[in-house]
Amino acid sequence: MALPRRAMEQMGFAICCLMCDAKDIAGSVRCRDCINNHAKSREKLNQGPPKSKADRLAREFITMLTNPSKHIDDSNHGNSMIYYSSLIDKHNGISPAKTAEEIGKRFKELRRKKDTSIIRDVANQNKWSENPPDFFEREELLQLITDSNSINNLNWDKLLSEVGELLEDDDT
Repeated sequence: MALPRRAMEQMGFAICCLMCDAKDIAGSVRCRDCINNHAKSREKLNQGPPKSKADRLAREFITMLTNPSKHIDDSNHGNSMIYYSSLIDKHNGISPAKTAEEIGKRFKELRRKKDTSIIRDVANQNKWSENPPDFFEREELLQLITDSNSINNLNWDKLLSEVGELLEDDDT
């Protein structure tokens, strides 16, 4: 078994290196040939829509190999995908859960894990995306947006004076 080469990991083919029977020598002719052949195959398959059933099947296999853990329920290849996932997890230092408590802990960790999104995480720099503004921040924003002598403020002042007059009338 060879350790995955960076180029193979970037293409999503770390499993190919982990399944390889060659000696683990970085930069060997076999590694370079394998990387070049995988790169050419991906480029060829990604040129336009699939032209045949074989093209569709090849794309499906590449999709499965790049992320085997998402295809463990496949009726034909599920067992292989489980095996591939376990090899990748082992390489990444993730051991399989053995007890119900470990499985529960993993599910909790996955629920807490936040998916990354370029649009949400980078483009949207809204400081209130997680926590909405509090009362004082809202009031400050309203003052910035509206004129201090706005109709709403005048209405409040007028209303308060009318209430005050009513209260004075009740006292007399």
